[in-house]
Amino acid sequence: MERKKAKPAVPARNDNNTNRGRNAKKGNKGQNKKKAEIKADKDVKKEKDGEKKDEAEVLYIGTAESEHIEMYLKAIWYIREKGEKVKVSSVAKLLNVTQPSVVQMLHRLNNADLVSYNKGNLVEMTLKGERIGKQMIRNTRLLEVMMRDALKIEIDEEMVCGIEHHMKKIFTDALCTLLNHPRRCPHGLDIPFGKCCRK
Repeated sequence: MERKKAKPAVPARNDNNTNRGRNAKKGNKGQNKKKAEIKADKDVKKEKDGEKKDEAEVLYIGTAESEHIEMYLKAIWYIREKGEKVKVSSVAKLLNVTQPSVVQMLHRLNNADLVSYNKGNLVEMTLKGERIGKQMIRNTRLLEVMMRDALKIEIDEEMVCGIEHHMKKIFTDALCTLLNHPRRCPHGLDIPFGKCCRK
């Protein structure tokens, strides 16, 4: 009589392995969730960084405002240099702006102790305002000399106006020394003395 061949034993189901598989899947889901959270945090950080950059760019408006103030002080200094009385109308004409705009700015300069002005009166510069106006005139005229004598190019007043507000005294004095302390600008106007001229 032939013996029936025994069927190969089926491996018993290992519940531990099954649980490990389930746990692994859960672990992967948890890791994916964490990765998503980390990515979200990074995105939020990028947005915040972007906001910081926007805030930093806004600061340039303050710089432009200071340039606006310097232009008024420069204009007042120039009018006074010509021996004329500084009036609202004369400042408005020189800067090509309306008289109400000049009055508004003069009140701001008065509050900042840069000029002395009361409605309807003449404008007088304070020592603080005079220093700024004088420095702006000095910057302008030295740049004009540099363009004509050193760079040998046509004087570009628009370029001069863009540069003069960003010149520190150390730079202005170095430029003056480089140009051998010129006394007059190309328009024949006096260049105010600096500390470097007295050495």
